[in-house]
Amino acid sequence: MTAIILLGPPGAGKGTQASRIAERLGVPAISTGEIFRTNMAEGTEIGKQAKAFMDRGEFVPDSVTNAMVKARLAAPDAAGGFLLDGYPRTVAQAHVLRDMTMDLGAAIDLVLEIQVDEDEVVARMLKRAEELHRADDTEPVMRHRLEVYHRQTEPVATYYADQDLLHVVDGTGTVDEVTDRIFAILDRLA
Repeated sequence: MTAIILLGPPGAGKGTQASRIAERLGVPAISTGEIFRTNMAEGTEIGKQAKAFMDRGEFVPDSVTNAMVKARLAAPDAAGGFLLDGYPRTVAQAHVLRDMTMDLGAAIDLVLEIQVDEDEVVARMLKRAEELHRADDTEPVMRHRLEVYHRQTEPVATYYADQDLLHVVDGTGTVDEVTDRIFAILDRLA
């Protein structure tokens, strides 16, 4: 089983890179953000709860997120491995994920952190908001999401660095350049 985590601030290109990595490895890319957006579009109860938090630029609470991720990792298509995009966001979630993967007889193999300059991230998010008409991507909300990311999620990178699982990827440049950097790491570790 291949179990990979993709970290990085909102707008760093995680979703794009996750789909490329997942395709190369033959595992599903599991994005909590996409699961939330799907539920919001369908008007489910969890979608309404997620939307209220996301509209304020806040993360959805662990009680909702952990249960959703656990159910997703138990799905048949994840039996051979998975790539997580957007989870874990906190060290507490990382501990829960460790327990989830142990229950599945697996462990996290690799953590990739895409690092991008904050102003570039905001510019990317503004462009995406314009293209996709996403209400959660206003500049004040973006700046707040980045503050929350730095406060809550950066310690996750340290948690995995302490386990020698973290590999930092320069997220500047073209999509293909970032992909090439990630694939070079995958090739070195294969």
